[in-house]
Amino acid sequence: MFERMVYQLVVTILPNFEYYIVFETLNLEFKEPSLKVNFFATCLGAAIYSNASLNAIKLLRKENLEVVFKKDQTCCGQPSYNSGYYEETKKVVLYNIKLYSNNDYPIILPSGSCTGMMRHDYLELFEGHAEFNMVKDFCSRVYELSEFLDKKLQVKYEDKGEPLKITWHSNCHALRVAKVIDSAKNLIRQLKNVELIELEKEEECCGFGGTFSVKEPEISAVMVKEKIKDIESRQVDVIVSADAGCLMNISTAMQKMGSLTKPMHFYDFLASRLGL
Repeated sequence: MFERMVYQLVVTILPNFEYYIVFETLNLEFKEPSLKVNFFATCLGAAIYSNASLNAIKLLRKENLEVVFKKDQTCCGQPSYNSGYYEETKKVVLYNIKLYSNNDYPIILPSGSCTGMMRHDYLELFEGHAEFNMVKDFCSRVYELSEFLDKKLQVKYEDKGEPLKITWHSNCHALRVAKVIDSAKNLIRQLKNVELIELEKEEECCGFGGTFSVKEPEISAVMVKEKIKDIESRQVDVIVSADAGCLMNISTAMQKMGSLTKPMHFYDFLASRLGL
């Protein structure tokens, strides 16, 4: 029953949500942009962390990029895929491919989890199918924002913030599938007034796991408590993550536990340090 609800959310409700209208004014033309890119906000990036998505776009615009936002974009398909609805997920994949078929620009995501899904899991889903080469071409255009800034644009940042100690939470999919954590940390290390203190158990899951936190709430609660203990032991000002799902899970639990450490989305954090 729960998986069917997830599927309906992915393929029916999200494409029509009015909150995407917040991005409409961002489709502005540049006279001479250095590059054009598509921006895929993700579900949580539009519904919960829309400010982080807006800041992600600001980071791209800072580099004189024209950002194309398609209002008809929907979910990457990860909820239905993780719940075993492979045929339904294929419909989402083909929808996304068709949506971006009218240009060949890179597709930038503010999420390592969704990047892993769209760049890796799409390939597994269509392996041996007639559409595989088409899917492969699409996947080759997908980038997580931090790796695009770090590896493709090779940005150089000037920190405009006050001295601060932070720690970093690595999302499982970003770490093991998309493999983009090093790029995010490279950007952080450019910020001269920011001290990055690593977590002792950085590679351990926070307990979110999408539908896992709903199906196994007791186990999820124990996992996030252990994560917060690790965060608190670092004695930092801010806990930063580039994954909206993990951040939502961690920040909610921290609030319940009365933690004084501030949770912050990576692209909100980065934009604030650059004075955007």
